Amino acid sequence: MPRFKIHHVTKYTYEAPVRDSANQIVLFPIQDEFQEVLKQELLITGDPYVEIYKDYYGNEVGSFMHAEPHHELVIDSKVELITKPKALPKDDEDFHEQWNHLYQIANKPDFIDFLNPEFFNALEEVKNIADKEQFKILTPFVSAQKLTDYVFSNFKYIKGITSVETTLEEVWKLKAGVCQDFAHILLVMLRLINVPARYVSGYICPNKNGMRGEGATHAWVEAYIPAYGWLGLDPTNNCITNDRHVRLAVGRNFSDCSPVKGTYKGTSNHTLEVGVSVSYEDGRTIEETATILTPQPTRTGVNENSYRRYMEMMQQQQ
Repeated sequence: MPRFKIHHVTKYTYEAPVRDSANQIVLFPIQDEFQEVLKQELLITGDPYVEIYKDYYGNEVGSFMHAEPHHELVIDSKVELITKPKALPKDDEDFHEQWNHLYQIANKPDFIDFLNPEFFNALEEVKNIADKEQFKILTPFVSAQKLTDYVFSNFKYIKGITSVETTLEEVWKLKAGVCQDFAHILLVMLRLINVPARYVSGYICPNKNGMRGEGATHAWVEAYIPAYGWLGLDPTNNCITNDRHVRLAVGRNFSDCSPVKGTYKGTSNHTLEVGVSVSYEDGRTIEETATILTPQPTRTGVNENSYRRYMEMMQQQQ
């Protein structure tokens, strides 16, 4: 069972004091039979009280307010945890029965949110690729893997070409992006063939062969497979997720799982930095750091939309 130490630091530096900073953080790893959190330390500028609650999808979410004037806000999370492998689906049930099962659960509350693909102008093009008739002769498990391979093979992994504001239409035209974009495209394709699919936020931990997204926040997809449950699929690396993938949260898309977002009052000019380091039990460490300067017209007042947008962009999953 791998044991990891993950250090995730988010820092906002403002050109002038700001106040009434209200924030939401999704930095608490999921705890279940496949992940055990041994300890977590959370340090935040001003030492505010953090209210922790479960959201609609069962994620642990923290919210806090830093009301006093401040030039910077640092959110520092250190977590140590153990992950355990999950067996693969046996996939020995008749494929007709598996598809019938998926059609029967389509309107159930646990799955309906994960079956509605986001509309965008190129959706018909995507439908032509994720052709329902073609996939009816395969099991949902095999179909999901083939669509994962399609995204991996047809989209280029290029950092910096997209942001959290990039639309699905733009990603489809670019045929490029980072893990967040790969995950969103795969979500659409799986939902079009009636396979419930949800977005997963987390980290990839050190791997001897190296993987895209190591040492940074990462994103992938979980597809619901009959007689099995949720199966993790990483289209950025064309693999089924394993005990090197650490899960933070699940949701319909990125907006449900953004690691940090919030609002404040004050200048809109600020610099955002995010650093993630992941240490394995053998001492190996992977680190990733990013910085974005976000100049906006300087004014005093509530700048909620700008702040929320750039906080999420800084947390874009790589």
